[in-house]
Amino acid sequence: MNFLAILVAALSTFALGAIWYNPKVFGTAWMQESGMTEEKAKKGNMAKIFGFAFLFAILLAFIMPTLVIHETGVIQAAGGDRMDPHVLAFLKAHGGKFSSFKHGALHGAVLGVFFVLPVLGTNSLFEQRSWKYIFINAGYWTASLIIMGGILSAWQ
Repeated sequence: MNFLAILVAALSTFALGAIWYNPKVFGTAWMQESGMTEEKAKKGNMAKIFGFAFLFAILLAFIMPTLVIHETGVIQAAGGDRMDPHVLAFLKAHGGKFSSFKHGALHGAVLGVFFVLPVLGTNSLFEQRSWKYIFINAGYWTASLIIMGGILSAWQ
């Protein structure tokens, strides 16, 4: 497991968030739809917010290789035995065929649309949030997973 790639993938959520939630992009719309104000934001415990956001990003980045790197599934199917002769033969013949940013990004997009959107959408509907709110947040997380998946797949 490439822990440096996991760290960079986790940090990428902050870089994207700085752009995505910038007032010139979706920040103003998000604040309006979420009911957030500048004053309320300033009252938040930034160490707690950013600390837990980083922890959650690390958790996502840590599980992502099992979802975007096919070789991980092969090793898991062998009970985690990387030295299993069948695993070694399979990886020799097929390993690395899908080790690219583009492939990891594809998996990230699929996760965003088929996992993040339904989860955030369901919660947001019960919270009586707008579709704009749903798509701003689901869009951010889908874009984050695209970037994370790309980083982790390309940087094995």
